[in-house]
Amino acid sequence: MSARSTLCLLAVALSGCSSMAPPLERPALPVAATFPGLPAGTQATAPMATPEWQNFFGDARLRQLITLALQNNRDLKLAVLNIEQARAQLDLRRADQWPTLNAGLSGSRQPTSAGGISSNYSAGVLVTAYELDLFGRVRSLADATLAQYLATEEARKAVQIGLLAGVANGYYALLGDEELLRVTRQTLLTREDSYRLIKLRFDNGASSQIDLRQAESLLESARVTLAQATRQRALDENALVLLLGQALPPALAAAPGVEALPDLPVGLPSDVLLRRPDVRQAEQQLIAANASIGAARAAFFPRISLTGSVGSVSSELSGLFGSGMAWSFAPQLLQPIFDAGRNQANLRASEVGRDIALTQYERAIQSAFREVADALAGRATLGQQLRAQQAQLRAEQDRYRLAELRYRGGAASYLDALDAQRSLFAAQQALLQVQTQSLQNGVTLYRVLGGGWTAEGTAP
Repeated sequence: MSARSTLCLLAVALSGCSSMAPPLERPALPVAATFPGLPAGTQATAPMATPEWQNFFGDARLRQLITLALQNNRDLKLAVLNIEQARAQLDLRRADQWPTLNAGLSGSRQPTSAGGISSNYSAGVLVTAYELDLFGRVRSLADATLAQYLATEEARKAVQIGLLAGVANGYYALLGDEELLRVTRQTLLTREDSYRLIKLRFDNGASSQIDLRQAESLLESARVTLAQATRQRALDENALVLLLGQALPPALAAAPGVEALPDLPVGLPSDVLLRRPDVRQAEQQLIAANASIGAARAAFFPRISLTGSVGSVSSELSGLFGSGMAWSFAPQLLQPIFDAGRNQANLRASEVGRDIALTQYERAIQSAFREVADALAGRATLGQQLRAQQAQLRAEQDRYRLAELRYRGGAASYLDALDAQRSLFAAQQALLQVQTQSLQNGVTLYRVLGGGWTAEGTAP
């Protein structure tokens, strides 16, 4: 066997040692087994699979906006670039586990004591200061970098899910703004007609000044609401444009209605939170911190590095590649004796870093649990609120119709009709707000559950 082959085999054999990192013990979930608010006797179902967003959002226009956002959003692009950077760092760490081979060519000329000139030329393959990873220091650093790389991938998923939810919420808010503007403009036209009628009756002495001022007040109130709704629509459009990374498609505003979102199965267990990208990101950071302890522990033990070369040496440049083979092998062992407590401090910092990462992991789970619980609470109450709001709107519509009939028939004052008109407009605004909140709450459930849900075993 050649000296070069022996050198490589020795390096690989000696470097295949296990890490000194402690075993990673994931804590029990620091939250309840199920989410609050479930009906009594409800059993937790199996964890749900996560559908693709194309199957969750049924609105074709919304899917178009999400596609544009995935292509142009700068936050998502930054997250992807962070992954590329982390991948490069991982490749660097993995390269440290292997010898670096360099081709070398050198020459020297110096005078001799006899008055002549001595020449020396060499060419060959060199391995410089390759560390034999006997105690897993290099491997632990590579494991930590791998976990950091995986954490950046989970961070990208979290950014993407947040982007999907942001676009969907912005889309529903914009549709709500459009509907509010439509209702407000219609109300404004109605109140302008009422004001003209009261003004005509007042000019002819058939109505009091109180009726006139009340009609005028309602008219100006509708104009105020129109200005507010117009401003809010512009703000919501600007926010959506930022998420898309480009202007809104021109056909978006003319689209009618929205499709309902899929419902959530009852009895979802809390361990579904472990599938959330931000929780997985915290878990990978915990793994990285734990691996760093292995590198810190290995620093207390000897570090062996190898320097070697194999090639040819000649006193004549023309005969360099025709001469015999020459090789060198120079191992070096370094054992820490006194470092003023540097290695001990590094180990202590790594252990505290692991405890910090563990606490952050538990906090991520608790925050995720709270977000899901909030979304479920919103789902439970928003449905009841929406039904009650629809019933109130129907009642106010009947009240307004009857008040108008009574006023035109002379059985009631115009103040009753104006009050009914004001209450009807308020009920219309409230219903639109609840409808938008209900849709956005469904989007929030999609986000906080890590991307969505389907029944186990069904295709996403």
